[in-house]
Amino acid sequence: MKARHRFSLTPLRFAPLAFALSACIGPMTSPEGGVSGLPVSDEMPSRAAQVSLPVLPPMKVFAGSAPLAPTRANAEIAQDFMDLSFRLESGRSLPVLTRFEGPIRIAVTGAPAPGMTDDLRRLVTRLRTEAGLDLDFGTGANQITVQAVSSKKIRQYLPDAACFVVPGITSLEQYHAARRRGDTDWAQLQQRDRIAIFVPNDVSPQESRDCLHEELAQALGPLNDLYRLPDSTFNDDNMNTVLTGFDMLILRATYAPELRSGMTRDQVARRLPALLARLNPEGQRRAARPLPPTPAAWIEAVQAALGPKGNIAARTAAANRALVIARSEGWQDHRLAFSHFTVARLVQSFDRDTAFAHLTRALRIYRARPETAPHAAHVAAQLAAHAIHGGDGDMALALLDGQEGVARRSENAALLASVQMLRAEALELTGRPQDAGSVRLDSLGWARYGFGPDWAVRAKLNEISALRPASVRG
Repeated sequence: MKARHRFSLTPLRFAPLAFALSACIGPMTSPEGGVSGLPVSDEMPSRAAQVSLPVLPPMKVFAGSAPLAPTRANAEIAQDFMDLSFRLESGRSLPVLTRFEGPIRIAVTGAPAPGMTDDLRRLVTRLRTEAGLDLDFGTGANQITVQAVSSKKIRQYLPDAACFVVPGITSLEQYHAARRRGDTDWAQLQQRDRIAIFVPNDVSPQESRDCLHEELAQALGPLNDLYRLPDSTFNDDNMNTVLTGFDMLILRATYAPELRSGMTRDQVARRLPALLARLNPEGQRRAARPLPPTPAAWIEAVQAALGPKGNIAARTAAANRALVIARSEGWQDHRLAFSHFTVARLVQSFDRDTAFAHLTRALRIYRARPETAPHAAHVAAQLAAHAIHGGDGDMALALLDGQEGVARRSENAALLASVQMLRAEALELTGRPQDAGSVRLDSLGWARYGFGPDWAVRAKLNEISALRPASVRG
């Protein structure tokens, strides 16, 4: 079993934006399911300004993908491949490489939400064209089954999961019996033959799509996630919401003719350099700058900070532990930025100045590398929310400059809608109400994909509108 979890900081899967800036990006829970958005502080209005929107425009979807090619050296990518393919997230080693051998066919069962099958078709097309997989929808015996069920049903089997993937079964009802027999143990596989993916049918379209991307990729290939990867969905920070150019290279390598199911770690390691040189010649010309491993103590601290257990004080303490570890390791990479980001997310409800300082440090680190442009966009949006709350529209506009393009390239509709909503508020602050209205209207179609039902779109819009100081609100 390989699951995508829910963290408490945003009401989503390890959420489609993974910790998506609570005031800015995270999809919403149901009206009965609690709050999303910036925690209310004594300085913030407790009631959102109500924006009049009698009818929402149609949902927008991304027409195509344009992932960036991998930008790191093949020597680094080879080590990433080995760590992704021969280890589970638990740390348990896998004895051999496993993959499907031959054509791979997919069936969709259950009650898929409107648009889910279209998203799956787009993903299958990408996997065929970018990863070179013999992958399509089938009508007979299928190797992969995608079953769409309610979130409640998924939680009956895995309480903290938003979606998950399991070998050896085709339906959720088979899970417990198969687990007792040991059929769901990835480490016992010699080859992949039958795998089921369980996705929710009652969440936002983006959350459902993001589950499809991560779970189908792991049904096909790597079962591990590595925090050291800045350019991958195989990373529990979930800043990348759809499969990246790096991910497609890993899957293309997994199914290359040089490899096969049953090969040992040493056998794969010997063939990988020449294989990557063939698939990614640009990577041969880049100098390796490998990042050190991520200590288990840092991972445990991050999971405690972002998990559902413990009160705010305990989670904040865990976030600070993660930051202390990151500094003691001497990191200057995205993991240090994520440590600052995690602290900021937890303290912003009661210490806005400290949150602002941590976000500023995170943004500086994320901006240093092209691979972390989506990460920087998330943080820039959070800082823009702070600027709007302080009445500084010019600073907010400067922070948001270029972030719509980043959100579009990374196909993150929740981020795109949030950036546009924030930009509209900043334009209002700087005396451009007509421009603000146009930008706000454009955000709504993306918000319907990113946040889901009309009530969630309206709530997010009102929530961001409430950031603007009451003295300047219309």
